[in-house]
Formats: sequence, C-alpha cells, structure tokens
Amino acid sequence: MVVRNGRWVNVHSGEILAGMDVAIVAGRFAAIGPDLAAAVGPGTEVIDAAGRYMVPGLCDAHMHVESGMVTVTEFARAVIPHGTTSMFIDPHEIANVLGSRGVRLMHDEAMVQPINV
Repeated sequence: MVVRNGRWVNVHSGEILAGMDVAIVAGRFAAIGPDLAAAVGPGTEVIDAAGRYMVPGLCDAHMHVESGMVTVTEFARAVIPHGTTSMFIDPHEIANVLGSRGVRLMHDEAMVQPINV
C-alpha cells in the first residue's frame, strides 16, 4: 500500500511536511518520502491523502487497563479510534488478585487485539 501526497506530521521535529508519501508493507512503514512512485506496482493499493494529515500511531507507554474496570478488549475498542496503536500495560492489579493465572488470561486476551500490547 502507498498513501500519496499527504501532510506528514514529524513528531520528532514538530514539522508538517506537505506532499509526502508513505509505503506500507505487512502493516509497517516501509518508506516515507516526497515521491514513492517507484514503490507502486501493478497490485499496489494507492490511497490519495491530498489535504489530509498523516500521523504515526500513538503509544501509551504506561497503562493499568484493569484500573479502568475494563477488559483489554474494551480498552482497545475505546482507544484505537483516537489513534493509539500500541500500549504497554502493567498488570499488577490483576496479578495481586489472581496471580500468574490472571496475568496469563490478560496476556492471552491482549494477543488477539488489533493493537500492539
């Protein structure tokens, strides 16, 4: 997939770079640049992002899902539409209540979510 002609938000420099393309392979950024026409083949899905902003997914670096009284599934359902694509969870509360079995249950649920946990 190649997303073409968008406004790339560089989260490191704070710049907004117009006319940028993003090539995505197997769900990961493969290249970002002003002209990735060479990455477009006969079977490549091309999305025109003219006038739209492209922002890397947000990462929640420290989260206690069970403190919110929700499951990993419900938490993911709530945050994905707002741009969160990854989260690091600390299962200390479920570990205190259910021990390693609880941590395993939370882990197994997290592994089938459409978000990196």
